[in-house]
Amino acid sequence: MTAPDPTGPLHGHLDDDDYPAYTMGRAAEMLGTTQGFLRAIGEARLITPLRSAGGHRRYSRYQLRIAARARELVDKGTPIEAACRIVILEDQLEEAQRLNAEYRRAAEDASPPAAS
Repeated sequence: MTAPDPTGPLHGHLDDDDYPAYTMGRAAEMLGTTQGFLRAIGEARLITPLRSAGGHRRYSRYQLRIAARARELVDKGTPIEAACRIVILEDQLEEAQRLNAEYRRAAEDASPPAAS
């Protein structure tokens, strides 16, 4: 077995959640949905796939996780526009909570220790 070629087609992107590694067909297959669903959530601006040099949509693992969450909601009867809005708000809330925790840690680190 040979060592992986760092100049190969993925250029070390195997661990990159944001690398657009999946074609629309493969992404739809992985999600168990249709390509039309992926186009619809793109039109709703939930995810914006990158385009290959030939103009084909390419999706990252992060985008597939977002699409999977939207699909869960749609499968439960939520209209696609509402599902996309819910996922966007969930993502914003998670980010706000992460930032809040960081600010709290920074404030605690900056506080002088209490006198004994």
